[in-house]
Amino acid sequence: MTARSREEDHRAATPLELFFDLCFVVAVAQAGRQLVHALAEDHVAAGISGYLFVFFGVWWAWMNFTWFASAYDVDDVPYRIATLVQISGVLIYAAGIPRAFNDNDWTIAVAGYVVMRIALTLQWLRAAAGESGAARRCALTYAAGLVICQAGWLALLVAPEDARRWLFLVLVAAELLVPVVAERHQATPWHAHHIAERYGLFTIIVLGETIAASTVAVQSALDEHEALGELLPIAAGGLLLVFAAWWIYFAVPAHDRLRSNRQAFSWGYGHFVIFAAAAAIGAGIEVAIEQAVGKAHISTVAANLAVTVPAAVFLAFVWLLHSRHYKRGTTQQLVLPVSALAILACAWTGAQAVLWAGLVATATVAVGVTLADRTRLGA
Repeated sequence: MTARSREEDHRAATPLELFFDLCFVVAVAQAGRQLVHALAEDHVAAGISGYLFVFFGVWWAWMNFTWFASAYDVDDVPYRIATLVQISGVLIYAAGIPRAFNDNDWTIAVAGYVVMRIALTLQWLRAAAGESGAARRCALTYAAGLVICQAGWLALLVAPEDARRWLFLVLVAAELLVPVVAERHQATPWHAHHIAERYGLFTIIVLGETIAASTVAVQSALDEHEALGELLPIAAGGLLLVFAAWWIYFAVPAHDRLRSNRQAFSWGYGHFVIFAAAAAIGAGIEVAIEQAVGKAHISTVAANLAVTVPAAVFLAFVWLLHSRHYKRGTTQQLVLPVSALAILACAWTGAQAVLWAGLVATATVAVGVTLADRTRLGA
């Protein structure tokens, strides 16, 4: 296994990577489903913290594989088998999400996570065998860091139950530090265009899962209540939000900003919020539907916030991570932040809040396109 070139032409996502992403979204869907149940029962703090905890395992395993594959994908039999093992691991992880979320029982989830990480450790050892000098030390540091962190996750299983969430945060910090330490002297040869494409594809898949979950929720509500008048505005507003989220995310070429690890780390790590928010929009729409038909034990404002908060966070972080670098002038810079605040404020507009949020998001796209066209014509 040898490193690929950063200057390689036509570097694109492979069918195996797309298969990998689709399987990981199974775990994303499980996390979203548990978030819906928690919010609908008015367990807001526990629901949000549990969601972020279980989502970290999905995102971090996906992210580590994505950057490794960008640098070392050889697509031979051992590589494919190791990737399929990671897919098996995330499916085990997904099966353990309900217990981890509701009972703080991480046994199955950690087992799946360790399976994924063992496979990636073997990939790094294989990469080290084909490298020399600083690149070899980088690969070995990754492998050593993974092994140490996995020992920590196994220790989590025998820790006192009331200490597990605090130990979890320590392990999260350790996991996040592994790439920083491994690449402090030698950066892996990831491909900027390939990385941007992989993140974009995962964003699309997560948004697609949001639409699928919302559709199932609407269908279920109609079968039981036939409350078309209450559900139609939520469905329409949710669809507009997802369409706008897609448009805004892909409005600028993110790969142009990925020139070194300095930009890559903040951009890559920051996508935890973007991915989590994108998936949470779907969960929020489900909560709004359940509240509209009387199945959720929360107020209308609380149900509306379940949609508008993640939508606002999504827009704010897309602006923060890459959109702001392509904006010209104060007006363009303010569009997404102001829109995020406006969408958040829609929570207090009553039963039509999701529809209003969708209309605001649609107006944001229209304003953004108009201002961009004026800038190009003026240039």
